[in-house]
Order: sequence, then structure tokens, then C-alpha cells
Amino acid sequence: MITQIIFLLVTAVGVFFFCKSIAKIRRNINMGKPLDRSDKPLLRLKTMGLVALGQSKMVVRPVAGFFHILIYVGFVLINIEVLEILLDGIFGKHRMFQNLLGKLYPIAIGFFEILAFLVILACVVFLFRRNVSKVKRFSGTEMKGFPLFDANAILYTEIVLMLALLLMNASDRQLTGTMPISSWFAPLFQNMSEHSLHIVMEICWWFHWIGILVFLNYVPYSKHFHIIMAFPNTYYSNLSPKGKIENMESVTTEVKLMLDPNAVPPENYESPLGFGAKDVTDLTWKNLMDAYSCTECGRCTSVCPANITGKLLSPRKVMMDTRDRLEELGNAKDKNGKDFNDGKSLHDRITDEELWACTTCNACVEACPVNINPLDIIMQMRQYQVMEQSAAPSELNGMLANLENNGAPWQFSPADRGNWSN
Repeated sequence: MITQIIFLLVTAVGVFFFCKSIAKIRRNINMGKPLDRSDKPLLRLKTMGLVALGQSKMVVRPVAGFFHILIYVGFVLINIEVLEILLDGIFGKHRMFQNLLGKLYPIAIGFFEILAFLVILACVVFLFRRNVSKVKRFSGTEMKGFPLFDANAILYTEIVLMLALLLMNASDRQLTGTMPISSWFAPLFQNMSEHSLHIVMEICWWFHWIGILVFLNYVPYSKHFHIIMAFPNTYYSNLSPKGKIENMESVTTEVKLMLDPNAVPPENYESPLGFGAKDVTDLTWKNLMDAYSCTECGRCTSVCPANITGKLLSPRKVMMDTRDRLEELGNAKDKNGKDFNDGKSLHDRITDEELWACTTCNACVEACPVNINPLDIIMQMRQYQVMEQSAAPSELNGMLANLENNGAPWQFSPADRGNWSN
């Protein structure tokens, strides 16, 4: 009974802090502007099924896609054994599913062990690709410091958790010598007494469970949060054609009201206080959800033509900067109240050079494995610079002036259009 109480207390503390982190992230996302993404629910479910559950965009790069699927499937199915550990801890039992499944139980555990081994193998491959072969898309100024530590820490943690599971099985007399993977470790325990084996198994059991709780609470601070966010983020994907740029509703309404003296403002209409995005609170909640869903895989940056040609723009950095700024603002509001404004902006992190290097080609949007849209954030920040700061590049200002005065981007009189249009 004491063991059960300790187990419940430890589990309750872990779940409490995880829920607290989730509540804070939800609050941060809700700081964004409203956006209606409730249309076409069946198509949204299909998109989520294909992209998040089916990993359809991961396999575009076969090597990474294959090993990522191994980890994904392994963790999903191994959670069945984790469920057994949870129930054992709550009810003070040992391998509750054994009586339920009968002869199928060792088959199931053997299958889970094979999956655990494949997860370890995939993690080793990813560690090699990141630290030894140094795949180019894993590098970049934004990938130094914590992002580099985080990427490796996740892989090492997954390996340790899988090894703890295998060692737990290897030290269990009910399974010793019968399992396909844990039997490799059985010789380590062959000279131990029953009492010593029981202690080893209990240590591995507790280590595995506490490790899961620690991992659970680390995930919201990590790029690995995409294992949760990928599902809602793909469900709320933009279903419009990628090349379609929506008109700014606030601008359209203001222009209509100016041109037509008899026009009636929409119900509850309030004139906009500004245009475009100065800070994260000017972005939509979906933009902020995108930021929390970023896997930092670098696929977006690796296909960005501006980045390929040596420009500063990195779509991955745009998403990471957005998330970091949102976290910074959220922490400041926690300390100083919900109405606090620290006087900073997203433009302090993302430079003009980065914003105007973008060609709006949508390559980053197409490449993202969880349907993140960095271009939308870039466009809104550009709109702020042009419409609020008049800070567009001189070349763009010249073109806009020509459009306004001449009806074309070139510096020719409309009266002479026939001379050059042919």
C-alpha cells in the first residue's frame, strides 16, 4: 500500500506540472488574434490523418522518414506496455495484462521489445546524422546552444528509456530467456538471487516510470513538443491554395468606407489600431500554434532559395524567434500582470534583411512535415513595416510609387503605355 501511495503521489506531481505547462502554452497561443478555421471538418480530419498520423510528408526524404516512422510507431505501441506499468503501480500488481492475454502476452512483450530495439537503432542513426555526418540542415546560427543540446538530449533520453524497459524485462524471472531482445541482457543477472533480481527489476521499473514523467515535463520546453502539437496543427492547416494571399480584411473595409459615403460599417466594427504584425500578439493564434509545433528539422530552410543563395533568411529561425518571443512575453505577463507590455517586439529578433529576402515562393510551407506556414508571419511583418513604418526597401517604394502614379511598376506615363506595352 505504501508503494502504491508513493507511486500515485509521484505520478500526480508529474501530471500536475505537465498540465500547468500545457495551460501556459494554451494561454500564450490564445494571445494571438482570432481566426476561423472551423470549415471543412472532414477534409481537416483527412489532412491530420495523412500528415500527422500517416507521416506522409516525412517520407519525402526516405532515410529520415523511415527511421522517424520507426520511432513514431515504436513509441505509440510501446505505450501499451507503459499502460500496464501505470495500472500495476496503481493497483499494486505485477504484469496485470499477463492473465488477461494468456499465451499472447509473451508474444506481445516480444513484439514491444523488437520495437524498443528499433527505436534505439533509429536514435543512434539520428545521433550519427546530427553529430558525425553533420547533415547540413541541422546547422545554422539558430541551432547553437539550447537547440543543439535539446536535439541530442531527446535522442539520448529515448535510448535510456528503452534500455530501462529491456533491463526490466531481462531481470524478470517470468520472462528471462524467452524474450527476443531482453534475453541478450539476461547473462548479466544469471548469478543473482531471486531477491536481488527483484530489486533490480524494481529499480528499472521505477526508473522507467519516473523517466517517463521527467520526459513528459521536458517535452513542453523542447522541440519534441511536436509529438503533441502536430495533430491540432495539421487539423487547422490552411486549406486554401498555397499561392493565394488573402486581402487584409481591415484594409478592405476601411477602403470601402472611404470610397462610399453611404456605406454602413459592419456590425460591431471597430477601426483597426494598426496594420500588420509588430509583435506576436498581432499574429493569429494559428501562427502562434505553428511556432509551438516547429520540429526544428530544417527542411524549410534547406529548400529556401534565399537561404541557399547565402541570404540571412531561415524560415526555421523565423518560427523559433516567434516562439522565443512569445515565451518571453508570456513570462513577463506572469510576473507583471496580463496587461503588461515590455515594449519589445518581434522585429527586435527578426531583422529587415531576413524579412525582405523572402521570395514568397512557398517552398518552406510545402516542405514542412507538420504544415507550418512561416511565410504568413513574414508577410504580416512586412505589412507592418510598409503600412505603419513606411520602411519598405527603396526598390519596393519606387515600384509602389509607380503603381500609384502610372498604373504600372515602370516609370513611364500612362499616356505612353502603347509605346512600351508592345
